[in-house]
Amino acid sequence: MEQPQTFIFFGRSGSGKGTQARLLIKYLEERKTRKVLYIETGYKFREFMEGDGFTNKLTKETIEKGELLPEFLPIWTWADHLIKNFTGEEHLVLDGLARHLDESRVLDSALRFYKRERPVVFYLDVPREHAFALMKGRGRKDDTDAYINRRLDWFEKEVIPVINYFKQNPNYVFIEISGIQDVEDVHQEIISHVTKE
Repeated sequence: MEQPQTFIFFGRSGSGKGTQARLLIKYLEERKTRKVLYIETGYKFREFMEGDGFTNKLTKETIEKGELLPEFLPIWTWADHLIKNFTGEEHLVLDGLARHLDESRVLDSALRFYKRERPVVFYLDVPREHAFALMKGRGRKDDTDAYINRRLDWFEKEVIPVINYFKQNPNYVFIEISGIQDVEDVHQEIISHVTKE
């Protein structure tokens, strides 16, 4: 039986990483060799904000103001999910984890603890202008120019150092893919690397 693999997705808002993560999961599930555990922190936080506890309310306020959550919350979100659901046998697909340098070191320590060998990092690179146009085109009322630019500035300030951390770590397979290709072309490029590993 093939070894369980770990796949981590990075990319600006609008890069299509969520779409590509789901396509990869479908591909892995169709092979029927192992189950897949998918962790997407954005979805987890949207779910969490529905609660009526003090932390839930503070989280909702922080996100609605467009401010950053303290690192302990995203770490708790994905760590709790891993602890409760991971058996060690599944493929892992991770999207939206490690958006700060401190969090990336914690994620690295978790993957080493779980003895995950050679995790694959997919960085879907799209130019800032492309990401801006895609976010603007979604038609969401909170996607103002100021909000979109704040998100894109945050990516450059906080997430690019995280991407570089994984890129320079010899224990990871780092693959940069142009995210401005057709969805199917990006997917096929991802699959070509999955079958190599």
